[in-house]
Amino acid sequence: MNSNHYVAIMAGGIGSRFWPASRSSMPKQFLDILGVGKSLIRLTFERFLELCPAKNIYVVTNKQYRELVKEHLPELSYDQILCEPSRNNTAPSVAYTAFKLHAVNPEANFVMAPSDHVILKEREFIDRLKQALDYTEANDALVTLGIEPTRPDTGYGYINYDKASNENGVFSVNRFTEKPDLENAKAFVASGDYVWNAGIFVWKTKNILASFRKNAEEVYNILKQGEGTYNTEKEQTFIDEYYPTTPDISVDYAIMEKADNIHTIPADIGWTDLGTWGSLYAFRDKDDKGNVVDGKVELLDTTNCLVRTQADRLSIFKGLNDYIIIDEKDTLLVFPKSEEQQIKPLVKNLKEKGIIKE
Repeated sequence: MNSNHYVAIMAGGIGSRFWPASRSSMPKQFLDILGVGKSLIRLTFERFLELCPAKNIYVVTNKQYRELVKEHLPELSYDQILCEPSRNNTAPSVAYTAFKLHAVNPEANFVMAPSDHVILKEREFIDRLKQALDYTEANDALVTLGIEPTRPDTGYGYINYDKASNENGVFSVNRFTEKPDLENAKAFVASGDYVWNAGIFVWKTKNILASFRKNAEEVYNILKQGEGTYNTEKEQTFIDEYYPTTPDISVDYAIMEKADNIHTIPADIGWTDLGTWGSLYAFRDKDDKGNVVDGKVELLDTTNCLVRTQADRLSIFKGLNDYIIIDEKDTLLVFPKSEEQQIKPLVKNLKEKGIIKE
């Protein structure tokens, strides 16, 4: 393994679309959503051990999840857990990570990836990341893995790339496109010139920091003031004071849509973004009635449902089709699968009314 290779896992989200299982006190990355006996963050960590040793894997999370990260990933030292005091989107997360890793090793070349994705073709995934790391090692380039689309999905961002720029499977990016409507999504997929944006990035610290200095100067200037504190006992004090003053902006807007050295590697890695209960339903194996069931459940005349219960009691459902049924200790959610995008605003509304606290 190359000692200059590092991984940073982003694990600070709340996952409100997975409510009521995912809460602010225990978000989905720390849950066994797949029913395999391991949390999503644990599965992600173990996957990356094929790329670099545990000492080179860092986690970027919200300060309140520090102990949860340590519980799920005991191999990490506390210095490998970057604790954000506020949620300011992904651009400040990337910049903070880059400054910290650059202080550890000025030649650091790192992968930055979410903690809650499913990768079925793990060998292919690691091979594509090694390909990306080799490219960013030799070139002033910012690389993102592009997922080869299997359908015209309106829930993902798209990356338009130049097929004529092929450098052993690495392509120049023309532009990033936010989530399109169905008509445009169909056109993108039909053209063969687009891949899904999975938010999996590869770059050298010095190159991504140079891009922040050029394209997101405010983020760069704020966090640059911490040079000299990173990887010392003063780091958290600096971050607690200055990190909340950074702009709330995604790395896509701050960097990827502006920089002129963006490249992509189209990849078929069996990727699933577990963003909603519906995406989990699509991923999981079903019974002969199209149901996905976790827990003590009896279904009668029920089809195409996702049922998950944590209760010790037996739950019986009859006459339902295409529903999400989530039974937690304090909450029962029965929701049409076709309307699941309403779960996130519902949670927000319930919090505002004081009906729920997390």
